[in-house]
Amino acid sequence: MKPPATLKSAKTKKGQLPLKLQAGGKTDVRTQFAALCYRYKGGELQICLVTSRRSKRWILPKGWPMHKETPANAAATEAWEEAGLTGRPIDRCLGVYAYVKTTSKLLAPVIVMVYPLEVAEEHDKWPERKQRKRKWLSPKKAAKRLAEPELRRIVSRFDPRTLP
Repeated sequence: MKPPATLKSAKTKKGQLPLKLQAGGKTDVRTQFAALCYRYKGGELQICLVTSRRSKRWILPKGWPMHKETPANAAATEAWEEAGLTGRPIDRCLGVYAYVKTTSKLLAPVIVMVYPLEVAEEHDKWPERKQRKRKWLSPKKAAKRLAEPELRRIVSRFDPRTLP
């Protein structure tokens, strides 16, 4: 399922350049990009969290780098695939957090860079809608549901008024 036409790209002229990917070793530190999806409802700031597929814990939509895509655009693609959200990705890293990715084939440290996404549309149908739940919360409540302390800090202190 392709993202709707409303998925907008982050500008690349003055901001982050698209990435050229290179293969690494199985135990190398990996990088992922997360989307801090936000909106205002009734004048109140809300943050969207989704559940992870396996453990069902609350997370931000995130994924691996995409060839020739900026980190902000890669994060926006993950927001569409995992949460059904489209909007304006903003090319400003809000912060970084770390976790250990564990699968049957992988045990590797991962550094996640968080990029804001101003949500324009919330779709009823999206690629992973049968595998995840989506929930809008205040920044304070969203932060309490997240496992990683660094990510909790990024979410609880997020203020879109400081963005370009």
